[in-house]
Amino acid sequence: MELKYCIVWKQRLIVFLVIAILFILSSCKKDNPAQIETYQPSLPATPYNYSNVILPSAFTSSPMNFFNSISSSNPITDAGATLGRVLFYDRQISRNNKVSCASCHQQEFAFANNTQFSKGLYNELTTRNSMAIINTRFSFRYFWDLRSVTLENQVLEPIKNHVEMDMTLEEVVDRVKLIGYYPKLFQDAFGTTEVTSQRISYALSQFLHSMVSYQSKYDQGVDNNFADYTQLEMDGKDLFFSGSVNCNHCHFTVNFFGNQPAVNGLDATYTDNGLGTLTGDPADDGKFKIPTLRNIEMTAPYTHDGRFATLEEVIEHYNSGIQAHPNLDDRLTVEGQIGGTPKQYNMTTYQKQSLVAFLKTLTDHSFLTDVRFSDPFN
Repeated sequence: MELKYCIVWKQRLIVFLVIAILFILSSCKKDNPAQIETYQPSLPATPYNYSNVILPSAFTSSPMNFFNSISSSNPITDAGATLGRVLFYDRQISRNNKVSCASCHQQEFAFANNTQFSKGLYNELTTRNSMAIINTRFSFRYFWDLRSVTLENQVLEPIKNHVEMDMTLEEVVDRVKLIGYYPKLFQDAFGTTEVTSQRISYALSQFLHSMVSYQSKYDQGVDNNFADYTQLEMDGKDLFFSGSVNCNHCHFTVNFFGNQPAVNGLDATYTDNGLGTLTGDPADDGKFKIPTLRNIEMTAPYTHDGRFATLEEVIEHYNSGIQAHPNLDDRLTVEGQIGGTPKQYNMTTYQKQSLVAFLKTLTDHSFLTDVRFSDPFN
């Protein structure tokens, strides 16, 4: 009889221990705010205008229309971009609900970040500086190393990245399905409430494609013959477009960007080889995307590794600090040949100051405060 009671007691003890362990595990499990909605986006009754913005002719004619990457399969719609805006700012699509796309791309910094590297959901740092999301419609390849051919592909990569948001696409889809404000947004954008990773990609891309900066002091100057420019700004503009400094040879068109990656002589040997790491071709070592200079005043620190804190430091690099490299861009060499002798521009103090002054005229303050691109959860 005592043996029987002992066996029963042991069985009950085992059951108790199993229940206790399960209780502890469930207590330690992170809450899923996709099921516990703690906030709602504040959206206008009538969606903002994203699809019918009238851009200056310089943005819609050659050569800019050649660079336009908006796909016919994913045109911008007001409802689609609205959904993309909510997804862009929603922290609930990261594993621990602490990070959104906007965590690394903040409107006040022209959708860049003001730190050398960005902090992800586990407080780990990214390995490259956060690039500004400006005028992405005028680009065919994305990331510093150009590894994503389309924006629709690019927007999903941070979600899957372990450091940034650490989710699988299947997990994101399941998470979004549980959040109460998304069914109507998907219905409005795509005609049904179905949530798919492609629809998430399309909506985010529409929102990013709608972010066009075109109302800077420079743009006003194009219309009024730069009547409002100071002498310093005018001299900087003339120097920027002059044949002696050649800034516009790499940062061209009204978007002030480059469509091909380049080595800009940051180092003689690169720790991060950019495109070369992706392709394995030594001829690509050290090549990185040439970003737009629009709103450059707001996007410090600069370069793919965020080594320069100020525009003055950037200009001094091109003035006197270009390093020899086998793939140094030919526009930065004395001979005009790839890998040639680095140029030394030897600009005066006034010339450098004028370039900084001109670059600041590319700041689009209306873009930095445009409610269409602001945080709907704020």
